[in-house]
Amino acid sequence: NLVGYLEGEVKDSFVVLVGHYDHLGRMGDDIYFPGANDNASGIAMILSMARELAQGTKPKYSVVFICFGAEECGLVGSRYYSENPLFSLSKIKFLLNLDILGTGDDGIQVVNGSIHKDDFNRLVEINEEKDLLKQVKRRGKACISDHCFFSEQGVPSFYIYTLGGAGHYHDINDHAENLTLREYNDLFKLLKEFILN
Repeated sequence: NLVGYLEGEVKDSFVVLVGHYDHLGRMGDDIYFPGANDNASGIAMILSMARELAQGTKPKYSVVFICFGAEECGLVGSRYYSENPLFSLSKIKFLLNLDILGTGDDGIQVVNGSIHKDDFNRLVEINEEKDLLKQVKRRGKACISDHCFFSEQGVPSFYIYTLGGAGHYHDINDHAENLTLREYNDLFKLLKEFILN
């Protein structure tokens, strides 16, 4: 696991961005899953956001960026971190798990959107005010990615992924050149506003 930290005005309260940098990799001698969408796209968003926030005005809350290993083989990296955190999980104001962000033609899906209704509504309001994505779609609880163990311990969490287009999820065509990244910049703007406000 790789962890980065950007101090905010309120040092001991955190917004946390997470994703995983592993992918399915090689299966046998001839089959390879490159992992551009799942999940180099999520890690790219985290690194881009870290660079952006570090160059701007100090955020209200401290921001932590975590890149987990071993998501594809059972959420191993995120489970380990949730059991061995560098700071108390109770200090996390919100956690955003970013995965499969390579398209976005039909907007985004927000896992836990029906649980954290006020935060989901804030995402929708920002999206509508800024006229960014086609839709911000609500989904219920699903323990299927790196937010899982945090959410299970009471950390308010969303798992966000893009909808529409040729997503190339878990297939051999998951190359960077096959991703449109059509809504990547608009999603970046949405997430930045959510983090900072």
